[in-house]
Amino acid sequence: MKVLFLTCMLVPWLVAASARRSDQDSQLIPGSLPGWQQNGYFSDHLKARRARRALYPADEPDDSPMPEGGDASDLPTCLLCVCLTGSVYCEEVSPDMTTVPTLPKETAYLYARFNKIKKISNKDFADILTLKRIDLTGNLISEIEDGAFSKLTMLEQLSLAENKLVKLPMLPPKLAIFNVNNNLLKTKGVKANAFKKLTNLLNLYMGDNQLEAVPYIPESVRILHLQNNNITEVTINTFCRSNDTYYLRSSLSEVRMDGNPVVLSKYPDSFTCMNVLPIGRYR
Repeated sequence: MKVLFLTCMLVPWLVAASARRSDQDSQLIPGSLPGWQQNGYFSDHLKARRARRALYPADEPDDSPMPEGGDASDLPTCLLCVCLTGSVYCEEVSPDMTTVPTLPKETAYLYARFNKIKKISNKDFADILTLKRIDLTGNLISEIEDGAFSKLTMLEQLSLAENKLVKLPMLPPKLAIFNVNNNLLKTKGVKANAFKKLTNLLNLYMGDNQLEAVPYIPESVRILHLQNNNITEVTINTFCRSNDTYYLRSSLSEVRMDGNPVVLSKYPDSFTCMNVLPIGRYR
């Protein structure tokens, strides 16, 4: 009789306890999968973890921070810069960008202003022949290898303003706008034929340098800035032609020569072929 009584009491209790444990095991955090889906969930999760362990280290994402004192050249260009279709914007990059970044193929426009680039070598743009505009304003560039831009047959605009250049490199033939304001250029650093073949050149900015004379100016130039240099004289051949009194330079619409030692009123015959007089000192 006692055995029958105990059996009747224990069996319902064991069944209830088993059910409670099953319910507890089937519960996840609020909002998670219902119990009947768990087996598949954890099975897939384990498979994913095994697959991740099987990856080579190089295939795993690297979330580790860049070592202190690292250079921007250690990172892919499009992590440091904004890369849009055909355009790359690398302005005031941190960590410091000290060299020209590796550019995506078919880049047409590069804006790498206000960095710490020091030198431009022949290899920097050798494979990016689609470039139309390069803006390297506000860097520390003191050296450009002579062939750095020579292969860029589509380049139309080039800005090297606010750098430390003492010599100009060979320039591409289709250049229309060239800006080297605020550098350290002297006349000896500008070859006599530096602009001679640039038949498409429209705007030439060479203000705030150390030039002692006006360089050769192509016929196509409309705007010429030579303010704040060390120019001490001009001649009749600077803008006009001594052997052709009928020659007119009609395209030249703005010439800035203010801030130079030259007194322009001493050379009245030097501007007879121009539609406008240069801005500058006349007395």
